[in-house]
Amino acid sequence: MAEVIVVTSGKGGVGKTTSSAALGTGLALKGYRTVVVDFDVGLRNLDLIMGCERRVVYDLVNVVKKEANLNQALIKDKRLEELYILPASQTRDKDALDIDGVERVIEELKAANFDYIICDSPAGIEKGALMALYFADRAIVVTNPEVSSVRDSDRILGILASKSKRAEEKLEPIREHLLVTRYSPSRVERGDMLALSDIEELLAIPLLGVIPESIAVLRASNSGIPVTFDQESDAGQAYLDAVDRFLGNKVPLRFVNTKKRSFLERMFKSKDKEGAAV
Repeated sequence: MAEVIVVTSGKGGVGKTTSSAALGTGLALKGYRTVVVDFDVGLRNLDLIMGCERRVVYDLVNVVKKEANLNQALIKDKRLEELYILPASQTRDKDALDIDGVERVIEELKAANFDYIICDSPAGIEKGALMALYFADRAIVVTNPEVSSVRDSDRILGILASKSKRAEEKLEPIREHLLVTRYSPSRVERGDMLALSDIEELLAIPLLGVIPESIAVLRASNSGIPVTFDQESDAGQAYLDAVDRFLGNKVPLRFVNTKKRSFLERMFKSKDKEGAAV
């Protein structure tokens, strides 16, 4: 039976779509049949990050409104056999979605034998975000290490606990996971960012992963290749670690501490400072 996963946050710009693409790709790399659904109607960025923007003919709203069938709208990734994308509309607004239509699409995706249905949510708590989380079995709450982002994520946790179908029907609660993005241990040490321990204490949900601040993320987004494919990069490795933890494997955290410099690195750094002072 397919699991429905919502990737959500209260604040915009924290990396939800990047994370949806990376996690979906990671699950497909593990052999799981995965579809990533873009719920950000009117803005549509998932297709750009997945590198399939020129292949979009029909979209989520077309399927919800019965203007196209699911097979017409689904886009199969050219690099991975098990990965599919269902893009959002760029010309409609979020009011084009209705709960019955979204439920029908989710049920059709389940019937299509997907293992995981990842719902890439728009930011905030308006209609599009509520539609994306309503049918979720699990939620990945994405936050940056800053006070406003963490506060907004706490607000989303309240909505997950009260506005989802599981909450309304008094079923087992949505399983929540925390994903911290754009984390920089050196900036944490300088007091420019919240420490990981502070974020965990404030949100009090299980930690899925920590994605380091990395140029690899920007490079991947601009090239239309999910960063999970860049397995040499720190961000790519961190997302793959998060996928392993999502699947129940115990994987130690990486990229959460500053790199200790060797004796030679410290010595040359000291000489550089002395030379600059002369």
